[in-house]
Amino acid sequence: MRSHWRLRPDTVYLNHGSFGPPPIRVQEERAKWQSALDAQPMDFYVRQLTPAWLAARERLASYLHTGADNLVFCENATAGMNVVARSFPLSPGDEVLLTNHEYGAVRRIWERACRAAGAAPPRTVDLSQPFVDAMKTAKEVADAVTPQTRLVIVSHITSPTAVTLPVAQIARLVQAKGAALCIDGPHAISQLPLDLDAIGAEYYTASCHKWLSAPFGSGFLHVHPRCHTAIQTPQLSWGRLQPDEPHAWWEEFLWSGTRDYSPYLSIPAAIDFLEEFGIDRFRQQTHDLAAYARRSLLALGLCDRPPLVPDDPAWYGTMAHVPLPAGDSPALQKALWEGHGIEVPIVAWGGERWIRVSCHLYNHAKEVDSLVEAIAKLVGRDGM
Repeated sequence: MRSHWRLRPDTVYLNHGSFGPPPIRVQEERAKWQSALDAQPMDFYVRQLTPAWLAARERLASYLHTGADNLVFCENATAGMNVVARSFPLSPGDEVLLTNHEYGAVRRIWERACRAAGAAPPRTVDLSQPFVDAMKTAKEVADAVTPQTRLVIVSHITSPTAVTLPVAQIARLVQAKGAALCIDGPHAISQLPLDLDAIGAEYYTASCHKWLSAPFGSGFLHVHPRCHTAIQTPQLSWGRLQPDEPHAWWEEFLWSGTRDYSPYLSIPAAIDFLEEFGIDRFRQQTHDLAAYARRSLLALGLCDRPPLVPDDPAWYGTMAHVPLPAGDSPALQKALWEGHGIEVPIVAWGGERWIRVSCHLYNHAKEVDSLVEAIAKLVGRDGM
């Protein structure tokens, strides 16, 4: 499958979870839309854009099992989270609850939103580890909800720790206590089968450039119908090009100004690519490789701490998260790249050091073997 990507031959790329490059077919689709814009901007913006935007949104909505009018495109999960933070009504005394596994940028977004509203600083619930029981984890989140908690933020798959959280159970328990739920889901698209209507969260935001492998700059925000009227676009423009006028909430996001819309319009090509390969086959193949990476790294015996989750696809998918002994994380990541051509994140989390190995269709077992050999040399022999 590597031939479907334009990856540099000097690189072992095991970091799709951070920046997932699109396959050639998706690059070509993006280039087609960019060429249409550059060749005749008036025709593209005035005649082509709206039907293409609506068709791309319809395709993505079907893939996510929701109604198209619950979705808007945005550049990435961070952009979508900022829309929620701008729109969600907070007052002095209110609080927002996060877990200790949340992405750092998400925490910063809500720290600013709470300060602006005069609300309490975001509060953190520490989840028990290792993870063994989904309902126990969901109850830990719900039990931390107080009468002051207006909104709970959880990742579907956590970024620093690659744990799949039981978001459907969390949604039911949190909403029963009167709080709303916002799910940060950039790692879940394609890595998991998603039914956004069944999950039932008030908000779900994600990037499509990760496991779906759509172009960089493509993401979405899903808003439950009961919350539509509260959403405000952070960049107010025409919404719909005149003589049309915006009426529904999502129409304010259609025209945000003169920009490159090609990442959004290329999302259907990314869906086509994975579906033609076989989405279940994709999940099985990439999980098997992640499991192989996990077993191989643990077999080195470098660290006596266990992984955060059992060896079970219910808890992790295409990313292997393995403990490493204490040491300089940036220095190890730099040495892997400069000395071995390996791109893989070395994560400092919870006061300890971890490696997070991402596996996509262009990866293979020999690349994992080269990583394991490099870790054995750098961490085992050289003591980094």
